[in-house]
Order: sequence, then C-alpha cells, then structure tokens
Amino acid sequence: MASLGLNLDEQKAVDRFRKNVVEPSMTKLVILDFWAEWCGPCKALTPLLEKVAAEYADKGVILAKVNVDEEKFIAAQFQVRSIPTVYAMFQGQPVADLTPARSESQLKQYLDQILKQLPVQAGDEPAQDIGPLLAMGEDVLGTGDGERAAGIFSQIVEIAPDSAPAHSGLIRALLLAGQKDEAAEVLAALPPEIANDPVMAQARSALALAEDAPEEGELAGLRAAVATNPEDMDAQLALANGLYAAGDRDEAAKLLLAMVAKDRSWNDGAARARLLQIFEAIGLEDPWVAATRRKLSTVLFG
Repeated sequence: MASLGLNLDEQKAVDRFRKNVVEPSMTKLVILDFWAEWCGPCKALTPLLEKVAAEYADKGVILAKVNVDEEKFIAAQFQVRSIPTVYAMFQGQPVADLTPARSESQLKQYLDQILKQLPVQAGDEPAQDIGPLLAMGEDVLGTGDGERAAGIFSQIVEIAPDSAPAHSGLIRALLLAGQKDEAAEVLAALPPEIANDPVMAQARSALALAEDAPEEGELAGLRAAVATNPEDMDAQLALANGLYAAGDRDEAAKLLLAMVAKDRSWNDGAARARLLQIFEAIGLEDPWVAATRRKLSTVLFG
C-alpha cells in the first residue's frame, strides 16, 4: 500500500495496517475482517472467524480485524462498500474474497483450497484450542455460579491473553459473582484492539446494567413508589432496572414488556431499549432471551 503524498493520519493508518496485517502476511495467511460496532451481521460472524482461525492456527492462519469507522482510509483502499467484508491476505495482497463464506464448513473449505496453493508457513507450535474451555465457562455462567466461571475464564485469559471472548466471559462472571468494581477494572485495562472487539458488547451491556444495582433496602422503596403511583413510568423503569440488577430478570422483563405495551414510544422507547440491552448482556442465543424476544414481538406486532 503506497504511502507517498499521504497526510499524517493516513500515514499512521498505513503503518498500523502494515504492522497488523501486511507484515504477518509475509509468512502467514491472514483472514482480514472489515467490521463495525453497529453491524449486527459482523457480530454474528466474529465468533465463527475466531473459532476457525484458532483451529487453523497451526496451519499458519491468523485473524486481523479492521474497524471501518476507525480506519476509514484503509477501508477505502480496499473499496469496502458493505460489511462484513472478509479477505484472505498473503504477502501483502488479497488472494481470496472470503465474504461469501457464512458458515464454518464454507470458510474451512475456502481456507483448505487456499492453503494447498500457497507456501504459507505453518505455526511452530499448535495453538491451544480454547474453544472447549470457553464453552465450559459459558455453561457455568448459565448455571449462575459466577465465582467458578470467573476462575475458568481467568485461566483462559492466562492461556490466551488476546482472546476477546475470554475477557468478555471474565467480566460477566465477575459481575455475576458480585464483583462489579473488579469487572470494571478488567474492562478498563484492556488494550483497544480487545476492548473494541464486537464480542465485548455483551460485557459492556452487562456492566452498564450492573450500575443500576439497588442498595440494600432500595428495591422495596422502588416497589412502593410504583404501587403508590402505577402511572409513573420513570418509577417503573427504575424498578425494572433494580429488579434485573438484583437478579430477577423474569420480573424485570415482565414489567418492561408491560411498559412497552402501554406506551412503546415513552421516553424515546426507553423500555424497549432496556429490554434489548438485557438481551445483549445475557446473549442472543440464550433460551430465556429467545422466549422473551418472542413476547416482545407479540407486544409490538400482535
């Protein structure tokens, strides 16, 4: 990528791209993922790319991500018109468009074909597959054992300090264990490339929701306020926030759904927005989230 005639910001962007993509691609096959924080399909694709890249690490495959909002110049050089856009890079050049591969089997088929044709240098040591460990941690999180989950994710972070899913799991586990300050410290200490990874959105939402955790005795006061004035939507939202932060997601969702049914436009759709934030914090694949989303759809569309 030529740098002659570039301004300072463009030169810095090129330098970052050379360091993170071009230089590694001299010997490795780089999966280059163009994404953005607001892109839903990008968030869905990220776990797949991470999983396959980890499995193919011993074959010389690595994953690099480019946020199109932060690296507009780089995205423009690649003529990225929609996201997610995914390329395979080798020796500084795109060698294949991986964007059509939206399943694990498709992506592996692409990579297998490319690796047969290029002199990609295999990894010196097979990278440890943390996939099963991550799945174990998520399973323990699902049981509500925050302390045990935090222990599992802490071990994964030691094994793979660059794993955004591991850090996300650790933050959520710490929150479940009642260690909000520690969770905030973990997030604050993350380098930008991990902190800005789309997978961290779930942890950020969980941390934001935890900020509404009521003090001892405050929840009773919130209930009383709603009972005294059932029309006070602000009091209902505060109660829903407190209920969720206190661990009663069923009652919180029931109240928020009732608020949406009563006045979906109140406060710019605040009740619906809080429900969506709860869904993201728990995880869109969670059965409870799926069931509650169906209830929300029924309320919204009948």
